[in-house]
Amino acid sequence: MGSTFRPMWIEGTGVALPATVRLSSELDRRLGRPEGWLFRRTGVFSRPVAVAEDQVELAVRAATAALADAGRSPDEIDVVLFAAAVPYQSIPATAPLIQRQLGMADGAAAAFDINSTCLSFLSAMDLLASLVGTGRYRRGLVVSAEIASRALPWESAPETAGLFGDGAAAAVLSAGDGGSGVVAAAMETYPSGYDACRLGSGGTRYDFAGDREAFACNAIFEMEGEALFRLTLRTFPRFLDRLLAAAGWDRGEIDVVVPHQASPGALAHLARKSGFGTDVVIDIMRERGNQIAASLPSALHAARQAGRMLPGAKVLMLGTSAGVSLGGLALVA
Repeated sequence: MGSTFRPMWIEGTGVALPATVRLSSELDRRLGRPEGWLFRRTGVFSRPVAVAEDQVELAVRAATAALADAGRSPDEIDVVLFAAAVPYQSIPATAPLIQRQLGMADGAAAAFDINSTCLSFLSAMDLLASLVGTGRYRRGLVVSAEIASRALPWESAPETAGLFGDGAAAAVLSAGDGGSGVVAAAMETYPSGYDACRLGSGGTRYDFAGDREAFACNAIFEMEGEALFRLTLRTFPRFLDRLLAAAGWDRGEIDVVVPHQASPGALAHLARKSGFGTDVVIDIMRERGNQIAASLPSALHAARQAGRMLPGAKVLMLGTSAGVSLGGLALVA
């Protein structure tokens, strides 16, 4: 649990969404279900789906929007972090390709990937707060982009598949003047839940050359929602207590909660069990779905656009991820 103040200013944020939007009612027809079936089970009315766009295109669009919002050019960035659950390809990392697509010169910046699944953006912010706080870098760009629609279990678990959407979001971060920053950060991992959320193929576990059938069978996302919910229910309240204690904050002081958009049920549970009013919690789940690692920065952008992160505001960024991990940042905007 980290509780040493680290200066970090969010200079700008941006999002990029695919042009295609799939309504739950449309998916009901494709699934042969009565209208309203999927929405009742997921709470997601619509979700963006990448049909014509690829992951890097969305990432670059979000990064360009964040740079414009910050009033910065790519040559003012010292480090590019790509924070996502699933990369563009296994090797090389995705961040150098984003650097190249932004027109950044060879050797002008460092670029690497961070993967803690749904918490990837939060992990990247935590790391970058230390790097800019110590003067290692002046300014960093964190980008998350996900195309969940490529591997969803529509045949076996449509209620799970219907939770997800595609998209990208980014942020430009610097040390600023020292008034804004990370007050406390925490991440706790519970590997007993490792198998509850998985996408097996794409790494070294399944050999495409040796067993193509096993590779294909494990190329679809699987999630045991009840197991994840029980683990989160048991562990998250105490985790949140420890994070707030490290920050020295009471619940009533929090101006805005920016959560990972796991599901509408998870957001309602967060508000109910954690003692936050629903008016404090940013909720974009109904129209976006769960965008995996892009959910947190998309919610962060929504909070800024709504004027919820004025200077001095106390902000909690919270989430869970496959593995299973709990994560949080306490920030002064």
